Amino acid sequence: MSTGSGRDESPEERADRRWAELLQEVRVAQTGVQILLGFLFMAVFTPRFGTLPAVDKNIYTATVILGAATTAALIGPVSIHRLLTGRRLKPQTVAWASALTLIGLLLLLGTVMAALLLVLRVALRDAAATWIVAGVGGWFALCWFALPLLALLSARARA
Repeated sequence: MSTGSGRDESPEERADRRWAELLQEVRVAQTGVQILLGFLFMAVFTPRFGTLPAVDKNIYTATVILGAATTAALIGPVSIHRLLTGRRLKPQTVAWASALTLIGLLLLLGTVMAALLLVLRVALRDAAATWIVAGVGGWFALCWFALPLLALLSARARA
């Protein structure tokens, strides 16, 4: 049975394939979050942390909260799948998990930028940190969102 996706697969087969692809994507993102959050959790216990100005402690707090929210969003698809397995909701499960993964990527972008801001503020001690983070944030947005969007728009224009 054709789904109009260029593949000869049933809706169930398509959902199974999309689920397997989504799991691989989430594994990559989860690893990055785990490493970053582990670093953040340890930073508060270093002697240097107590000497940070209040603004840097606030950035740290926001970064940890963003990291925790990112972790929830990127592990959420596993919970969705586990709770809905066997209930004949695979296409919906894939759609919900995909949306949650996209939210997780947006949160991960915020987490990485906040962590980078904190590190560069401590390392550079000047306003250049903000400009560097803005530039790196633009690069992330280009790589993660703008290029896929351009590819999608280009494909739609050709169709």
